[in-house]
Amino acid sequence: MRFRRTVLALAALPLAALPLALGAARAQDRLPTIAPQDYTPEQKQAAESFAQARGKPPFGPFEPLMYSPEVMTLARSMGDYLRFKPKIGTTLSELVILMTARRWTQDYEWYVHAPIAEKAGISPEIIAAIRDGRRPARMSDDETIVYDFTSELQDTKRVSDATFARAEARFGKPALVDLAAISGYYTLLAMELNAARYAIPKDGQPLPRLPE
Repeated sequence: MRFRRTVLALAALPLAALPLALGAARAQDRLPTIAPQDYTPEQKQAAESFAQARGKPPFGPFEPLMYSPEVMTLARSMGDYLRFKPKIGTTLSELVILMTARRWTQDYEWYVHAPIAEKAGISPEIIAAIRDGRRPARMSDDETIVYDFTSELQDTKRVSDATFARAEARFGKPALVDLAAISGYYTLLAMELNAARYAIPKDGQPLPRLPE
């Protein structure tokens, strides 16, 4: 019945509106948010653990992940550390998160973290440059080191000896493990969100679509 109603509604739309309508329908139907009353016992337990750790029910990328509560719980646990306590610090970590969201054109990840990054001390000029796919013109020494390390890792899938040595001399080996892990963790979330076509809130602006 739901499918029939969707088809009838789409048939009533002008041709020009069909692509947008179809996109919205796909976004809602892929991995729709599961209502708490419909949770399996495993999902209920995962949601309770999430609320204990984060002080709120599963949100954002954790909503589609609830279809696999084991993955959701493991992802939340890793995020508890990498989001809030990384050895690289939470200001530089936000720079990496924005770079990752931009690389994957992940609108929700950007919507959430751009304001957090600015509040943490990343300048609006740096945020705007990353949003537009440009290397920021002015960065601090620490921001430059983290930007170069992350961009090499994401763009070439490697980090050169010179870039690694510079980052290690500044931050130390444990922080570099966290630095790469932040990039990987938010790539995981971006992939899940993109696969689910998870929508941004109505007040959000999609990232500019850049040439591949």
